[in-house]
Amino acid sequence: MGNDKTNMIIAVVLSLAVLLGWNYFVSAPQVERQRQEQAAREQAAKQAQAAKDGPAASPREGGPAAPVPGTLPGAPAGSPALAANRAEALARSPRVRIDTPALAGSVALKGGRIDDVSLKNYHETVDDSSPRIELLSPTGSANPYYAEFGWVGQNAGPLPGGDTVWTAEGDVLTPQKPLVLTWDNGAGLTFRRTISVDDKFMFTVADAVENKGSNAVTLYPYGLVSRWGKPHTQGYYVLHEGLIGVLGDQGLQEYTYDKLAKENPLGAPGTRGHSWTGVTGGFLGITDKYWAAAAIPDQGAPYTGSFTERDEGATKVYQASSLGEAKPLAPGATVQASQRLFAGAKEVGAIDGYEKSLNIKRFDLLIDWGWFYFITKPMFKALDFFYRLFGNFGVSILVVTLILKLFFLPIANRSYVSMAKMKAVQPEMTAIRERYADDKMKQQQAMMELYKKEKINPVAGCWPVLVQIPVFFALYKVLFVTIEMRHAPFFGWIRDLAAPDPTSLFNLFGLLPFTPPDLLHLGIWPLIMGVTMFVQMKMNPAPPDPVQAQVFTFMPIIFTFMLGSFPAGLVIYWAWNNTLSVIQQYVIMRRNGVKVELWDNLRSTFSRTPKAAKAKG
Repeated sequence: MGNDKTNMIIAVVLSLAVLLGWNYFVSAPQVERQRQEQAAREQAAKQAQAAKDGPAASPREGGPAAPVPGTLPGAPAGSPALAANRAEALARSPRVRIDTPALAGSVALKGGRIDDVSLKNYHETVDDSSPRIELLSPTGSANPYYAEFGWVGQNAGPLPGGDTVWTAEGDVLTPQKPLVLTWDNGAGLTFRRTISVDDKFMFTVADAVENKGSNAVTLYPYGLVSRWGKPHTQGYYVLHEGLIGVLGDQGLQEYTYDKLAKENPLGAPGTRGHSWTGVTGGFLGITDKYWAAAAIPDQGAPYTGSFTERDEGATKVYQASSLGEAKPLAPGATVQASQRLFAGAKEVGAIDGYEKSLNIKRFDLLIDWGWFYFITKPMFKALDFFYRLFGNFGVSILVVTLILKLFFLPIANRSYVSMAKMKAVQPEMTAIRERYADDKMKQQQAMMELYKKEKINPVAGCWPVLVQIPVFFALYKVLFVTIEMRHAPFFGWIRDLAAPDPTSLFNLFGLLPFTPPDLLHLGIWPLIMGVTMFVQMKMNPAPPDPVQAQVFTFMPIIFTFMLGSFPAGLVIYWAWNNTLSVIQQYVIMRRNGVKVELWDNLRSTFSRTPKAAKAKG
């Protein structure tokens, strides 16, 4: 009896340790991120009020005398004082409107930047009346984020920069109507920029410079994506947010904002970062969980790529940039450079389409498929295929889970057959333990002889779990990183498979007017999952070790709390997978003539009379 109490205490302590650890490493960081978001909103409001009271100090304007990584343009044009609102910041420059099926916004004629882009088909919440996602914003707004293309060089006279006001031919940029910008530097060079856009998220920027002067000059084309201020990040290890690029043979490069701050000085004073020379192919940009902006150099021309962080007063400026090779420009000649900008949602179909049609090297890695790319991406492809058939990603998850069950059926069958045999020899195992209670070595030898005689693999029951782990992780990754899962509904109260079940047991599923803490967030689907896991465990023989038996008893409770904050789609998968496993195990046990003791185990679990007391009676 004393041992039972000790085992129970150990099991409870282990359970609490898991729950407290989950709260410390997952739930608490979520609360902290929400607090930081609130603080950021309050700080932005204070800055907006300060801008009304008086202009802020103007930081320097970028513009190098030589093409050195880390010194490319990218500083704001004119006064960077914070505007009262985004509309006022936009009004500081004459603009040409962007209007496509996917994008709305404008191109700033002052600086020639693409700095105003919102996504027509994506909203901040599941409610379509909520504000659209605003991806790029101009200088003077709360969080400047823009793309810039142009030329740097020496002895070329004035070059277009952040203060340059271009002349536009046309009043709107659409997929059918490119925008042409021109500017004369007054020293013999005429600049002509043609910006075109497709019906998704890809801009093409074709720059041409004509030398009407009498002196030869040398120019270097550049492209960059610049972001002012460290944005809010999800903070999960399985998700990369920050600067990203595929730089030719250097492959995928990922730098978080914090990692970039630790880099060595590069280029101009106050700038840190890393550069790669002699690169051909790929892209450079900045990525969020679902959105990204990436500069895409000419895939056939060498360039130098760089990721940098620089100080502009109290603000950090993050920049991903490419600098092309020298282009000599003789009198009477014209040089050209063509680059692209991706600015939009990281839709898998669009990203893969651009990689193939534009031959952008490994552009699909703009989506964080992770180390298990070979599992994660096929998992998405399967889910997307059935989504197109049924029109519901939740149904697609159920179908793919069933197919995976059928695929791994031989492995699972062998495991469950071995488990059924083990249950059949349970009386002999008990007799061996009693016979050699004081000699563990002989006990183990006798057990192994029994396993060999009955052709039982004692670890066979682990295989279904081991097989399920990579599938579980792949599905978790797909639900977490792919925008197709964002705001994807299932049925009933599940309106977003990528978000946790919004209901909670502890406010009676919405009947009580309060929000339970994250640790106590137990929705309907996590409870269903916990029940299925409990039933599945009661199908199996209890572990011979009493401590293990107690831990296994508490596992469904632990997992129920843990999965309470997981994406609903993942919890639905787990509950459905458990249900299929119970059915499969039931059939196999019956076929092998083994009694299914599910109901006996359930009665024993909930019986008020301990087994020991029954035995004595």
